[in-house]
Amino acid sequence: MMQYAHRHLTKVPGLTFYKLLGSGKPGFNPLPDWSVYAILQVWDEEASATHFFDKSVLMGKYRKHSTEQYTIYMKNIVARGEWSAKLPFKRHTNLDTTNPFLAVITRATIRKSQLVNFWRDVPASQKSLHANEGLLFTKGIGEVPIFQMATFSLWKDKKSLEDFAYGSKEHAKVIAKTREIQWYKEELFSRFQPYKTQGSWFGKELIPFKQEFKD
Repeated sequence: MMQYAHRHLTKVPGLTFYKLLGSGKPGFNPLPDWSVYAILQVWDEEASATHFFDKSVLMGKYRKHSTEQYTIYMKNIVARGEWSAKLPFKRHTNLDTTNPFLAVITRATIRKSQLVNFWRDVPASQKSLHANEGLLFTKGIGEVPIFQMATFSLWKDKKSLEDFAYGSKEHAKVIAKTREIQWYKEELFSRFQPYKTQGSWFGKELIPFKQEFKD
């Protein structure tokens, strides 16, 4: 189903970038979770995305073969780095200052020479993550197991994210090591403002919106 999607996605009007992603087991585990898959997409406009989700043959096939789907609409706040030699995310011009929620994607292609060091040290940096009360959700995702890894996380506000990013000793140690050892041959960090969702995750809404944050 993942390989089958390419011939559909290369022809979709309004779609400027996409990635087909598998997922990892809990705890930043390199072993795959065969039950969860994701499509990351960048669109020219929301209407094109909604039409694709509701009407496309591909999404119809995914619905037929899955028990649950969850879609998060997001606007980019900031992005640094590259993904497949490009920066696919551009800061949105219409962010809502009353919407406190954040989504974060970090991803990297790990150098083959650093695989052992990476998987020995990095999982420890995530231990304090689940102790953060502001974390709403996190999941490891990636294009290629072991080599191309990413994390997707949802946060109740900026302070919660920064408490983890800058307040966790384990996380700070790994960030310093990343700069020193240069584990990655390509990496990207990006923050988003989630403003609307469809569907559910294990029967639940992950983001406790008080209202839809529409354009």
